[in-house]
Amino acid sequence: MLIGEVARRSGVSARMLRHYDALGLVRPTGRTGSGYREYSGDDIRRIFHIESLRSLGLSLRDVGRALDDPGFEPSELVDDLIRRTRERIADETALLTRLSRIGAARPGDWEDVLQTVSLLQSLGSKIAGTRQRAALSAVGEVPVEALAEAALREEDPHVAGALRWALARSGEDAPALLAEGLGSTAAQVRKRAVRSLAEIPGDESTALLRGTLAHTDVVVRGYAALALGERGDADAVPALVDMVVGEANDVDAADVLGTLARRPGQADRIATLLVERLDHGAPEASTRRRLAQALADVPGDTASAALERLSHDDDRAVSLTAAYVLRLREGDTPAP
Repeated sequence: MLIGEVARRSGVSARMLRHYDALGLVRPTGRTGSGYREYSGDDIRRIFHIESLRSLGLSLRDVGRALDDPGFEPSELVDDLIRRTRERIADETALLTRLSRIGAARPGDWEDVLQTVSLLQSLGSKIAGTRQRAALSAVGEVPVEALAEAALREEDPHVAGALRWALARSGEDAPALLAEGLGSTAAQVRKRAVRSLAEIPGDESTALLRGTLAHTDVVVRGYAALALGERGDADAVPALVDMVVGEANDVDAADVLGTLARRPGQADRIATLLVERLDHGAPEASTRRRLAQALADVPGDTASAALERLSHDDDRAVSLTAAYVLRLREGDTPAP
């Protein structure tokens, strides 16, 4: 079969067939009397083998090895193809994400495009100071999706603070984007997500934080409880009491409980929950001492009665703490 007919039947151009011949991939086994290339049935089958391998992404060099090297290991080549394909997909996905973000920024001219590209690149810089400056400049210039993604991956505390600041000023889409981080398998990502949500005002972030009070991650629950308590949300009270008992940011939790206790109807509720923990499961002396400290800023008779009882505790540190707190409540502060 002559080269023209092979090209028509195989779909491989005559030029490519000549290239295969030059590389030694497919050399026609015969020549006509006039010197034209003449392909046999085996030659044509080899052409189809080459095209099949090329369709998998193999280079012509790898195709030649696959066809002619007796020691060729196809599994190794397939693994390499998988790796290269994943890298290519990741690169193209990153490009698509970048283009989508540039489009979302609604650039008015090429200067706007270049500004957005520059900020996006700076957010991904290896230099913390560059990332921080970009975060502080990004409000209104970079799509909120890019800021949320950067905040969830940022390890430097100063840059993370700048990103949280920018997110809090980036519009109503930020809470929903950060909420995705709460479901991450990485504990640090979950922590960054809840800390960022804690700094975003508004009903949506408050609702998300309230739902996070039942999160399986104790750190996430703690940040959510502190943020909600600072917003005056009484739903945080049980979680804050848990923090006092569990010695997880217990000082901050006690401070927030004291603030909430000054809201109408909350003092007795908070005091009752703290007292229940005193009466449940014979808590250790260190726990009783933390509960006494938490009761210090809770007004009302329930808290005073609990402190009076603790002032007679068998543990000297607990009794001294409770007695000191009682004197403070009565306005009789001892001289230093």
